[in-house]
Amino acid sequence: MDKIKLSAHHMDLYFGNKQILKQINIDFLQNKVTALIGPSGCGKSTLLRSFNRMHDLSPDAKITGEIQLDSQDIYDHQLSVNEVRKRIGMVFQKANPLPKSIFDNLAYPLRIHGFPRHEIPGLVQRALEESYLWDEVKDELKKPAVKLSGGQQQRLCIARAVVLRPEVILMDEPCSALDPISTHKIEELILRLKSDYTIVIVTHNMQQAQRISDKVAFMYLGELVEYGDTEQVFHSPQQDLTKNYVTGHFG
Repeated sequence: MDKIKLSAHHMDLYFGNKQILKQINIDFLQNKVTALIGPSGCGKSTLLRSFNRMHDLSPDAKITGEIQLDSQDIYDHQLSVNEVRKRIGMVFQKANPLPKSIFDNLAYPLRIHGFPRHEIPGLVQRALEESYLWDEVKDELKKPAVKLSGGQQQRLCIARAVVLRPEVILMDEPCSALDPISTHKIEELILRLKSDYTIVIVTHNMQQAQRISDKVAFMYLGELVEYGDTEQVFHSPQQDLTKNYVTGHFG
């Protein structure tokens, strides 16, 4: 039986007096890829950012209900934000390499979390290998990361997410700014990474969701409308709203 790795229970999210997410109940299974789909502004990215406490940075954000990682509430005061973000990594829509060398982009988070200096080169190499980037950059690790191509920069950001050996990787439209070849490489990478990680990805690309995900969650106006196996959601959806969205007859 599949293990539940990450879950939300009766979760509401408000910014000030405005409710953005309404009664979200969802379980993300270990070593599976779950795609969050739905029209722009429906709450997909807001939900994703809740899972590694990005909204802690917004003073008017309020979350009720529970978000659990291995049955532990990630908003429990006994669990620090740094610990949550070490266990739940995040890759953003736009590649955001640090203004440092390729090597230091990955070494920096390791140093922050106190990894022994002698272990860092090996961990950096492992993360670059996992992200299908090592062979392309191994002879120029001192090169500024911003000199890499867009696709390489995004794979570097994925490497930076995996270098701390998280349990979950969140991806917010990681291919939206990439060409088809780079997108294909990222998709191959996601399929390979799921053997070691639980992955939740926001995507507007219905074909991509079908290619890479095991589960699909369809959201609309801050609510979770339907959640199930990818094949079921796309080919025999239970809700008319889902059917209209996945077949392109929305609105």
